[in-house]
Amino acid sequence: QVQLVESGGGLVQAGGSLRLSCAASGRTFSINAMRWYRQAPGNQRDLVSSITSDGRTTYADSVKGRFTISRDNAKNTVYLQMSSLKPDDTAVYLCNADVSDGRGYYRNYWGQGTQVTVSA
Repeated sequence: QVQLVESGGGLVQAGGSLRLSCAASGRTFSINAMRWYRQAPGNQRDLVSSITSDGRTTYADSVKGRFTISRDNAKNTVYLQMSSLKPDDTAVYLCNADVSDGRGYYRNYWGQGTQVTVSA
């Protein structure tokens, strides 16, 4: 089995920064894309950013220029550096990854999420 564990959330004032981490453990023979989603109360779950195993990245328009995704393949960890935070960034941030256990196919996994709250 595979576990994704997020950390780094918290309460920050508008304009501040936070760095989220998500570590994958368990039967992680190979990890393809890793992603960060966020979900605010009453809203749908939205893709914030993604990164492939070779470092190609995508960002939602709402976070471009403020958030940076990166990964450490040796540690099976993905990061999300968030700067110039706004109250609208308040949400539960969830990690998502496509992981192979070495038996020939990839499965999609979710973490439990970490709360980010940005005060005005």
